[in-house]
Amino acid sequence: MPNTGRSGPDAGTVAAARAGDRQALEELVARSLPLVYNIVGRALNGHADTDDVVQETLLRMVRGLSELRDPAAFRSWLVAIAVRQVRNRQQDRAAALDRSARIEEAEAIPDPALDFAGLTILRLGLTEQRREIAEATRWLDPDDRELLALWWLKETGELEQADLVAALGLSSGHAAVRTGRMKKQLDLARLLVRALAADPRCPGLATATTGWDGTPGPLWRKRLARHVRDCARCTGERNGLLPAERLLYGLPLLAVPPSLDPARILAALAPGGHSGSSGGAQGRGAGHRRPRSARAGKPVLTKPVLGGAALVLVAAAVLVGAELVPGQDAVPAAAPAPSGAVAPPTAAEAAAPPEPDGASPSAPPTPSPSAPPASPSVPSASVPPSATAAASAPVAQGAVVASARKGVGVWSFAGASQALAASGAGWYYTWGTQHPGISTPASASFVPMIWGASSVTDAALAQARANGPYLLGFNEPDMAAQSNLTVDRALELWPQLMRAGQTLGSPAVAYGADTPGGWLDRFMAGADAKGYRVDFITLHWYGGDFRTPQAVQQLTSYLEAVHRRYRKPIWLTEYALIDFSGGTRFPSAEQQAAFVTASTEALDALPYLQRYAWFGLGADPAGPSSGLFTDGTTATAAGRAYQAAR
Repeated sequence: MPNTGRSGPDAGTVAAARAGDRQALEELVARSLPLVYNIVGRALNGHADTDDVVQETLLRMVRGLSELRDPAAFRSWLVAIAVRQVRNRQQDRAAALDRSARIEEAEAIPDPALDFAGLTILRLGLTEQRREIAEATRWLDPDDRELLALWWLKETGELEQADLVAALGLSSGHAAVRTGRMKKQLDLARLLVRALAADPRCPGLATATTGWDGTPGPLWRKRLARHVRDCARCTGERNGLLPAERLLYGLPLLAVPPSLDPARILAALAPGGHSGSSGGAQGRGAGHRRPRSARAGKPVLTKPVLGGAALVLVAAAVLVGAELVPGQDAVPAAAPAPSGAVAPPTAAEAAAPPEPDGASPSAPPTPSPSAPPASPSVPSASVPPSATAAASAPVAQGAVVASARKGVGVWSFAGASQALAASGAGWYYTWGTQHPGISTPASASFVPMIWGASSVTDAALAQARANGPYLLGFNEPDMAAQSNLTVDRALELWPQLMRAGQTLGSPAVAYGADTPGGWLDRFMAGADAKGYRVDFITLHWYGGDFRTPQAVQQLTSYLEAVHRRYRKPIWLTEYALIDFSGGTRFPSAEQQAAFVTASTEALDALPYLQRYAWFGLGADPAGPSSGLFTDGTTATAAGRAYQAAR
């Protein structure tokens, strides 16, 4: 099969960098990054350590460059370094799991925010059979994923067979045998993906999946594969499957996320710099899971190091990634909507944001307004004088910290797209299946929601599928002013959400998710009894205690109680300090900002919390609210704190 044009540096650039040419070294790092990211990301399926392993690979590449005798062999040499670092990371993780049962539980939780197969589907807009291949990779063992990462790149034209053989450290014949075995496992996984997605599903397979939580794993692969291989109906799903080689040929590399900045690699090599993980994966304390804010391998860069050519390459990678996201707008912001404007209600019940009804876990539910706000703030009751003028100031340059976990609820207001890009949020949602009037920045992704019963339509579900690999369930079904669903009605509708084929979040209750016999508890029990899939728990939380330590403790205690009850990953999709116990009362701007800083640090330390989203992006410029921006460029005190959150 002929190769497409390969990315990466040529032998001349390698030779110049090895000879000490700084500009060539910058170009070498920037051009090597996409290849390394795709190898490591696919081998680890986007595990949280992916960034560390990518950066460690490039650090070792730069440090060992003087030992490379033949510049023409650079690609094979680099791929071999990447594979060694992946294996080191896997060995380190295995050792950590042996030492700590609690860490084993945390590591076993899949992270949809970092899932590489999902990113591939989302960013490359794959056709149906290519999408099935990407989904099938979730079912492979780590060794097969490592080999698949190399074989995938060989079939797309990025690697030669010699590169693959050299990286594996095997003879050509042995490498061919291993590749053949991996391809058989991939074909079986593709068939399994098809059989599970069939509508209606084979009754025998439906029985076999009883008790399965929807997360791919080796034990369930063996159980389900036994049925699929022996079932004529499931085997019939193989009809029309094209060879994987034909489907992968010509695919581009997945664009490198902005969080992987080549400048950090070179900064780590500068005097006084540090790699943070220079000892490889073994350099970490066994069994210790670090919070994101303390992750190694990401030194702070005080000034740009990359040359212009390298910066152009990185920017191009980001733009390509943004243009390939289906259902998302281009990077430039759309024309701002009128101040306070909210799109009219649709059949999807989701164009306008709902009221943030909820309370701290210790407080009883309180009534909420019957309609969503007409402006990007929550209507206020009596508030202290200190809270009447929320402090705001223009966004400070260089103060924004991007984070894949950090999100925000967004509705249309003047400058919303600009504010979203400036917030540092890695994801956002609009309480609907689309984001009208909101441009998605290159550094963020949109997550659709099925808001209520009337949102469960073929059109809305098709929009949700086109807008990413994740789907949020019903919004506050336990509140009369929100989606207002009984548990039985929600369970009746749930199979339609499951058939969308996305990683699926539970309905987000306003309160009491940890309460035995509460709305969510009865829903989860019903879903379990019916064999329905719920991939993660979605929660809302609002605190009426404005003292920062107490509020943070109440929030984290609630999350811990919910996690103990359901043992599933959690997304906190609405949270802020708002007291609903006697009307609607807000803390002072300083109190809200202090809570933002303390709570985000606490949330980043919770391994089972995959994402969180502040309520919300828009702030009322004339009165108190929990919002982050009063317009496209002016952040509130809470907004500036959220920008700095990691």
